[in-house]
Amino acid sequence: MNQPRRVENQPAFVLHHYPYRETSQIIEVFTRHHGRVAMVARGARRPKSVLRGVLLAFQPLLLSWFGKNELKTLHAAEWQGGVPQLTGLPLMCGFYLNELLLHLLPRDDPHEALFADYYQAILGLAAGGEVAPVLRRFELQLLQSLGYGVELTRVADSGVRVEAGAHYQFLLQHGLVCVESGTDGALSGATLLNMASGLYPDAETLQQSKQLMRQLLGHYLGERQLYTRQLLRDLNQL
Repeated sequence: MNQPRRVENQPAFVLHHYPYRETSQIIEVFTRHHGRVAMVARGARRPKSVLRGVLLAFQPLLLSWFGKNELKTLHAAEWQGGVPQLTGLPLMCGFYLNELLLHLLPRDDPHEALFADYYQAILGLAAGGEVAPVLRRFELQLLQSLGYGVELTRVADSGVRVEAGAHYQFLLQHGLVCVESGTDGALSGATLLNMASGLYPDAETLQQSKQLMRQLLGHYLGERQLYTRQLLRDLNQL
């Protein structure tokens, strides 16, 4: 008989968990080398289980598991530390990032660069600064990793480089087109170049980048609803 496949000491973050049977949990985790993985944490809900204080969201972990089916079995978990616990608005933003991964990232599809991007986003939220740039950077990195990369520096048909003083509109499944400054949904060239460089230095860039990412994510999410998005919209943060 074939032995169940084992994976040892894999860097990971818990994205979501829910009860399973009387004392266990099913956890969805994002791992460095195996992507998103679902597994059973047996006995994790028992009062004296060592896993209760380890399987925390937004904390770097080392996980070991086994199993050949889609639902694996957790074997061991170690907390790695180094990230302050998220609270308040950063905590809600962290849950938003987790929802994006749960809805858009297929299981068992490795994305090592995206794992590093997620880790940096969590560190950015934990640092206590402005959350919007952290969210926008990760949203773009997520789309890029999934093959939905957005060209922010070139006009779609001509390939002409975006100019800071001009205005553009992004057409889904086409790209950037030149428009007049008063056009509905117009984006300044400065905003697009800032986003491409990972910079969010002013109110216009923050507002227009939010507008563009809502458009893009709404397209790829389709009918799927994000609970944290509505909460953050209510706070005018997303």
